[in-house]
Amino acid sequence: MRWIVAALVLMAAACSGEQPKGALLVGAPAPAYAAATMDGAPVTLASLRGQAVLLNVWATWCGPCREEIPYLSALHHAEEARGLKIIGVSIDTRSDREKVADLVSQLGMPYDIWLDPDDRITGLFRASGVPATVLIDRDGVLRWRRLGVVRETTPGFRDALEAALAR
Repeated sequence: MRWIVAALVLMAAACSGEQPKGALLVGAPAPAYAAATMDGAPVTLASLRGQAVLLNVWATWCGPCREEIPYLSALHHAEEARGLKIIGVSIDTRSDREKVADLVSQLGMPYDIWLDPDDRITGLFRASGVPATVLIDRDGVLRWRRLGVVRETTPGFRDALEAALAR
């Protein structure tokens, strides 16, 4: 009897159109997301469909974020031709835009930077801090996620990346 009640609750939730609370699961479609480029132009995650996308949420005040930027830069150079699009999403406030630009220049970040001063991304992707990174395949499906620094030796990352690029 309990499983029938549980099934009815799940079906009702699915029909309501509301997203379930809790972690965004690997294998689920990535949520719709929009931000702005460093120049202020609007951009969307949907516009990148067809490419594997590594969204890296960071901030200028985050030491661990700075630690992973050299690896992400090297990854960008190594995998861009295979269809990997790395996006650094800054959650710094609007008043810190110049700090963001200075850090991007100082560290020579070669990948696209999006600005999200209202920090919508951490809620959408249910990240509880920075750095946070998600890998989305060419079909827009979440394939890997991590809270914390991404390194070449991060368990499961290379396998997930290869799978996302192969699709």
